[in-house]
Amino acid sequence: MATTTGYWNHNTHYHGVVLRGMPRGCREALDVGCGDGLLVRRMAPRARHVTGLDRSPEMILKAKALSAGVANVDFVESGLLEYDLPEDHYDFVCSVAAIHHMDFVKGLTAMRDAVRPGGSLVVISLARNESLRDWSYAAAGVPVHHFHRLRNRRRADDAPGAPVADPDMTWDEVRDEALRVLPGAVFRRHLLWRYSIVWQKPR
Repeated sequence: MATTTGYWNHNTHYHGVVLRGMPRGCREALDVGCGDGLLVRRMAPRARHVTGLDRSPEMILKAKALSAGVANVDFVESGLLEYDLPEDHYDFVCSVAAIHHMDFVKGLTAMRDAVRPGGSLVVISLARNESLRDWSYAAAGVPVHHFHRLRNRRRADDAPGAPVADPDMTWDEVRDEALRVLPGAVFRRHLLWRYSIVWQKPR
């Protein structure tokens, strides 16, 4: 049986940011780097149809198995930059902890172009510490991590089989490139070593 409650880690902690970004009356939604499909299943009640895209065959097989019985979702085995996304098609596109696995500008541009006018894009990922300010902010997240880890100790799962990679871009580089590619986007750095980019495509 499919489940939407799932596990907790630094990525799933910010699923709420993604879900709040979904427009009402969402018809087509896309999750880039869907992993085992947990976010897809959480999005399913809010959209007519949700597609999960992931380059890992193991993750796609797991997502399909865990999502059995959820009628309005499907999963595609492909990397974002290798997949022929339809332009101006999706009411909502999101990606959690995946864009640092690819060329940032190309990935963000591909997702931007797939969003229909009036639709929304939300990206959650991580960046590299460089400055003293970066390291200080990262240190501030340690007690927050332990608080949530203890609170969710029965559901904690740091990496449920998904491929991992260290980010190359710094926080400032991510923010600057995001605002260049997505004029008007809101960039926010979060305590649990993630950032969010929220953008609505002009009509």
